[in-house]
Amino acid sequence: MDREYFMREALSLAQRAASEGEVPVGAVVVKDDEIVGRGYNRREGDKNALAHAELTAIDEACRTLGGWRLWQCDIYVTLEPCPMCAGAIINSRIKTVYFGAKDQKAGCFGSVADFNTFGFNHKPEIVGGILEEECAKELSNFFKSLRR
Repeated sequence: MDREYFMREALSLAQRAASEGEVPVGAVVVKDDEIVGRGYNRREGDKNALAHAELTAIDEACRTLGGWRLWQCDIYVTLEPCPMCAGAIINSRIKTVYFGAKDQKAGCFGSVADFNTFGFNHKPEIVGGILEEECAKELSNFFKSLRR
């Protein structure tokens, strides 16, 4: 499978989030070309600040694989991870982060900060810009509809 395939899976989850009135961010955790965790933003519905797409996908991957070390896994997320999610990615030892759109307000793998420049014990590889226009459009369309 290729990067765009998995990002499209994450985009599908982002669209589900939007249909539920959530900020459209989706994420999938992949091991050996198989999705082992899925998540999308559910903060409003769950009334929980921790209900980010990445955290949900990481949680499901840990349960699926039976452990917290995801060093053989990659994560695909439609928006550059925030500080909380970047920390979870680092702590779970995810190998590579593939993200779509940059987050100029909270992105922590290059936009606002770069957590890989800090002295953490794990530094995932970062690849941004996967289906960037589609991911950014999903977010901008959502916020335009909110303003109407």
